[in-house]
Amino acid sequence: MKFRLNRDDSKQQRSMTPWEEYQAQAERKRKQDKAPKWVHKAKRIGDKLPRLKHQRNRKLIRRMTILLTTFTVVILAMVYLVSPLSHFKTVRVMGAEALSSKQVQKAVRVRPGDSIYNVVGHQQQLARQAVKRNSRLKTVKIQFRQPNHATIRVVEYATAGYVMKQDRYYEVLENGIVSQQSVTQPKSGTPVYGSFKRTQKLHRMILQYAKLDSEIKSSISEIQDSPTKDNPNRIHLFMNDGNEVYASIPSFAKKMAYYPSIAAKMKHKGVVNLEVGAYSYAFKK
Repeated sequence: MKFRLNRDDSKQQRSMTPWEEYQAQAERKRKQDKAPKWVHKAKRIGDKLPRLKHQRNRKLIRRMTILLTTFTVVILAMVYLVSPLSHFKTVRVMGAEALSSKQVQKAVRVRPGDSIYNVVGHQQQLARQAVKRNSRLKTVKIQFRQPNHATIRVVEYATAGYVMKQDRYYEVLENGIVSQQSVTQPKSGTPVYGSFKRTQKLHRMILQYAKLDSEIKSSISEIQDSPTKDNPNRIHLFMNDGNEVYASIPSFAKKMAYYPSIAAKMKHKGVVNLEVGAYSYAFKK
């Protein structure tokens, strides 16, 4: 029997070995990799186009919102700056006794009609400067009431007496500062300081006087510097009740606290000596 050999390999049907299948898959993969990259990129970008458009719209809306908000805020701020609401309508002063409202406003530099923005955030600085500008002011506090109303609360240094110079009386404050303004007659209830040649000594005396109770303060008529060789800090006081007191500046406030009880036990007007101890004796007839 004769067999005919079919030499057409393409028509031969036979199963492929695993190695041949692996080689065929690798060949197909190489052919796919050789395809133009723009084909795959175009496909990916096409898939993302709707999302990119949505993101672009969101960014545009966000930018427009920011611009409109900023523009609105600027317009409102400009309108507010030119409106009466941005300026103080009233500036109220509380706590002032010796100073007038205008004097306090001048020292603080806050007056009706001034811009609020010159004060907001600068309250403490303005308060410190006001104390330096006016020696009468002890403390200053600036407060806001309603949109354009301000209140200035002050505490003044009390009057510690008067110093006489060339037939004029100059007010002395409890912080030791002598006023530059003079009067012809001192106010009652405060002493007159005399014979103090050194400013530092007068200052120390005034600070001691400021520590006294108001009742004792008002009972003193005159304070004279009266130093001795043994006690250069000795002072001589003339009291409103007719008594006289000798004391020493460093211990004056502490020792004068005993004066009311000592004076109450005195049967006759006389001298109370508080330099070293505390004793009294009647005037010599």
